[in-house]
Amino acid sequence: MSLFPRCDSSPHWAALHQHFQHTGAAFDIRQAFAAEPERFQRWSLQAPEVFADLSKNRIDAKTLELLLGLAADVQLEAQREALFNGDPINHTEGRAVLHTALRAPAGQAPFSDEVEASLDRMLAFADSVRDQAISGITDVVHIGIGGSDLGPAMVVQALQAYVPATLKLHFVSNVDGHDLAPVLRGLNPATTQFIIASKTFTTQETLANAQAAKAWFLQQGGTDIARHFAATTSNAKAAAEFGITTTFGFWDWVGGRYSLWSVIGLPIAIAIGSGQFKALLAGAHAMDQHFRTAPLATNLPVLLGLLDVWYRNFHGFTSRSVAPYHQGLRRLPAYLQQLEMESNGKGVDRDGQALGYGTSPVVWGEAGTNGQHAYFQMLHQGTDVIPVEFIAVKTPQFGEHVTGELLTRLQDQHTKLLANCLAQSQALMQGKTAEAALGESAPTASKDLSPEVLARHRSFPGNRPSTTLVLEALTPASLGALIALYEHRVFVSGAVWNINSFDQWGVELGKALCNSLLPRLGSGDLTGLDASTAGLLTRLKA
Repeated sequence: MSLFPRCDSSPHWAALHQHFQHTGAAFDIRQAFAAEPERFQRWSLQAPEVFADLSKNRIDAKTLELLLGLAADVQLEAQREALFNGDPINHTEGRAVLHTALRAPAGQAPFSDEVEASLDRMLAFADSVRDQAISGITDVVHIGIGGSDLGPAMVVQALQAYVPATLKLHFVSNVDGHDLAPVLRGLNPATTQFIIASKTFTTQETLANAQAAKAWFLQQGGTDIARHFAATTSNAKAAAEFGITTTFGFWDWVGGRYSLWSVIGLPIAIAIGSGQFKALLAGAHAMDQHFRTAPLATNLPVLLGLLDVWYRNFHGFTSRSVAPYHQGLRRLPAYLQQLEMESNGKGVDRDGQALGYGTSPVVWGEAGTNGQHAYFQMLHQGTDVIPVEFIAVKTPQFGEHVTGELLTRLQDQHTKLLANCLAQSQALMQGKTAEAALGESAPTASKDLSPEVLARHRSFPGNRPSTTLVLEALTPASLGALIALYEHRVFVSGAVWNINSFDQWGVELGKALCNSLLPRLGSGDLTGLDASTAGLLTRLKA
């Protein structure tokens, strides 16, 4: 039986439903600002490396009071301590969840000695590869999938300002050969380092790509697999059978989507160097400390997680869009999809009982301003209300090669970028009435429509919620803090919902069925298959 109560057994759960019916459903953000001149100050918060403006959300003091009461009822603080203490909170697999220990200073978390030893060894290897005068390496090809790919790929892309111009990082994850083939084109086996990331060294997609990369290496005249291939894996025996002698292992309490802080972060360390990798860890640890020690009412991960519950379970919002206004963060929405949807996409509680309430929203998005020319139309005028999360970076980093007039122009473009970010959140909140649209000219509008009809097409409902997160600059420390913020936010909502946020049984069935179907694509055997699968297999048979 679960140690912690379910949210729907809490009296605050019922009170929140009543509050929503009486006040929350009709809440208007515009009216809230008019009634509360200090609303921005009241609903803004500075956490380590991240400033958050929550003021454009459909929330008031009473809502927060009830949500904090709900957090107390489900014993959120005790659940948080169980996480940090290394209790086996991933109970379906009997494991602790200790990604926080991977970024804690020496002696301040469980398994500290083992973590420090593993980190030192990994960073030493990373720096040796990064020293191109000695290693001769110009390209690093990282082969993984899921958490072994999404985190490292996102971080390396975000921190390009810290990567030497002479070093190229490539990430391959899809078993589709169209992912690997373009990466290999033009590479020199003598100057390429491969990293194979698979905890068990049995992941189907990763091993298929690794074998293909090995075939390319030998075909192109490569002669030293042990020197040019390394692995982040706990199965050193299987790696050795492949020809790999340099391996970096990790523990079963490191979940895939929380693994970039471990040796899975090897490509990050090669890209940015050991010093900056430690800064990434330090930024995450600072957010860990904020999450662990700040009062719940001023705790940013807690507030965001409770806001997610408010929107998902009371407003009925089923998705959230993430719009980072920084090109370096363009893969952040994809990373967050796994972090949140794989963690909290569950239909039973910790006791295996069916839930009567929704859990993870759909998380999706695109970098601004690109998203404005793609899906923002739906955000502003569509029939669904979708909360939006804007991420703005105050100070750009273009690199030392950007000087003179080019620097001036790019700085001006960054100002335009920030103006767009602010304008979108403002537009979502304010909207535009048909009366206001009537008073405007619309040069591209059809002359055949009456002004009143056209005004209805050009009106926006407004009152659409958004959160804006602001970083001073995109640095290893600020990125580490931002990622940790999202990790803890997911933990909070999962804790309220009384689900296990750290297993992922939902991905297993498809894997098992794939192993069954794979030989059938060669043999054509349709025995026992449903009609649709049989028909498709026949059409696609190799």
